Amino acid sequence: MAFLTSAPFLALLTAHLLADFVFQTDWMVAHKRNPGVLALHGLAVFLLSVAALGGHAEIALLLALVHLGIDAIKVYSLPDTLLTYLADQAAHLLTLAVIAVALPDLVDTGLWAGHATEILPAAVLLSGGIAATLAGGPAVGLLMARYRADAQPDGLPNAGRTIGLLERGLIYLMVLIGEPTGIGFLIAAKSILRFDTVSRDRSISEYVIIGTLASFGWALLIAFAAKALAISLPPA
Repeated sequence: MAFLTSAPFLALLTAHLLADFVFQTDWMVAHKRNPGVLALHGLAVFLLSVAALGGHAEIALLLALVHLGIDAIKVYSLPDTLLTYLADQAAHLLTLAVIAVALPDLVDTGLWAGHATEILPAAVLLSGGIAATLAGGPAVGLLMARYRADAQPDGLPNAGRTIGLLERGLIYLMVLIGEPTGIGFLIAAKSILRFDTVSRDRSISEYVIIGTLASFGWALLIAFAAKALAISLPPA
């Protein structure tokens, strides 16, 4: 598993997460069955991979084509479920791992040659932040989809999504700064703020509990993984 701390893997992981969760808008996700929109996403993967590697356009192009192939299978052939989402991301990560193992010196021969040890900590923190917050949203949303029709609490449009992003971001930050006990206060605060709503309806109560535990669990898993990865990096 040494490839996890290698420069090619971390560089391409950052590019992947930026392409999938920062530069891919909700509109693009909703219209991804359109070949032009899918191609636009592939272009983003290519450009971000070139930037992350400091060149090597041919490798970035190959990666973008494989990425498009994986996305095409998911969009055109598979149902939109949590399992499909996780399998899709696992396939992308496997692609990055294969490239990192096959070409371990990829970053060292690009524009970032000699600067990898300085850049990698920032790449880990950025990747972890995106994975904990933005990547966690679809995962939790797909998990909760089966309950949404019967127990969706009334509220502002997209408020639940924003709350989820903020709580996962705070959890990620607390773990990184070594204050995981603060997560207990976050749980208590959310319980107090939601008490009036959930106390009146058992279905809503259970919906909120499941969603909260899923969101917190995702953020904790990513946060501790990112922290362990950062500690394992070679010294600058």
